[in-house]
Amino acid sequence: MRIGLALPHYDYSVPGESPVRWETVVRHAVRAEELGLDSVWVSDHVFLDLAKYGGDARRYGTFEPVAALGALSRAVGRVRLGALVFCEALRPASVLAKSVATLDRLSGGRIDVGLGAGWYEPDYEAVGMEFPAPPVRLARLAEAVQVCTGVLAARGDDTFTFDGTYHRAVAARNDPPPVQSPRPPVFVGGKGDRLLRLAARHADGWNTCWVWTREQYAQRLETLARACEEVGRDPGTVWRSLGLYALCGEDEPDLHRRFERLRAATPRGVLDGVTLEDWRAGRLVGTVDEVAEQLSGWEALGVETLVLGAGAVPFQVGSLDDVELLAAAARLAGAAPSTAAGRSRR
Repeated sequence: MRIGLALPHYDYSVPGESPVRWETVVRHAVRAEELGLDSVWVSDHVFLDLAKYGGDARRYGTFEPVAALGALSRAVGRVRLGALVFCEALRPASVLAKSVATLDRLSGGRIDVGLGAGWYEPDYEAVGMEFPAPPVRLARLAEAVQVCTGVLAARGDDTFTFDGTYHRAVAARNDPPPVQSPRPPVFVGGKGDRLLRLAARHADGWNTCWVWTREQYAQRLETLARACEEVGRDPGTVWRSLGLYALCGEDEPDLHRRFERLRAATPRGVLDGVTLEDWRAGRLVGTVDEVAEQLSGWEALGVETLVLGAGAVPFQVGSLDDVELLAAAARLAGAAPSTAAGRSRR
């Protein structure tokens, strides 16, 4: 199982630093690479508030992910780089494919592409779009995945044409092409039945985040397997990635100390009234040995890439030494870094 890190790139992501500095994002990516982690990840919002997570409605700033991944491709030379996930509504799918191909060349073949249907209505308002009902957003996502994969694979004399309701491409080609062959992997993010059917039919993989028990995840895998059977696909060909909040201590007292430090570093409201025992449920939480055992359990369940959310809200890092301890647990569990760019999708 490969282990990645959700990078801190929002103005709430790092304690005592708002707005977040680009140098801080790079420092975390470099340290993740030094620690032997396999990948680093950014997300895609125009801005983000924390009301969904128990925090306030302040809109926190962030870096744009295409530009951020391009810069990161020159800052780190081994880890894979990914979006968790690009919002379908924010870019035409054919333009996103062109961006991804460029990113893949800049990085030497290290890009993983996540696409999502979009859930944060203020993103749509910010770019002057209506916020469609879930069935429409999923229909748009299905078309976007087909266009993105089709354009990414079109190289040389090949072209790609698609005439959908929401996305179109006419004799599109991708020159220069991406490094990865036939193209960078494209996965979808979400958890509902319709999303899993979309993954089985159109995508290379499936991701979901940030709070899951193994029992809940196993039920989703059963749904995914049925969706694959319906379209004649081997479920084993679907790359399975998972993001989890994670916190590790050298021993139990140290774990409690780190949790209280995380509480102090997290925007007000998110962890109010939450105990460490509460926080253990559906997350990677424990001593080094305990987290290593939990990682092994997720690997046994079939997770191929696990992205560490080393904070209490998405893309927060409470402290870099928390990441260092989580990397030690990953090494104990036998998770290995990639050794070359352009490895297989899984």
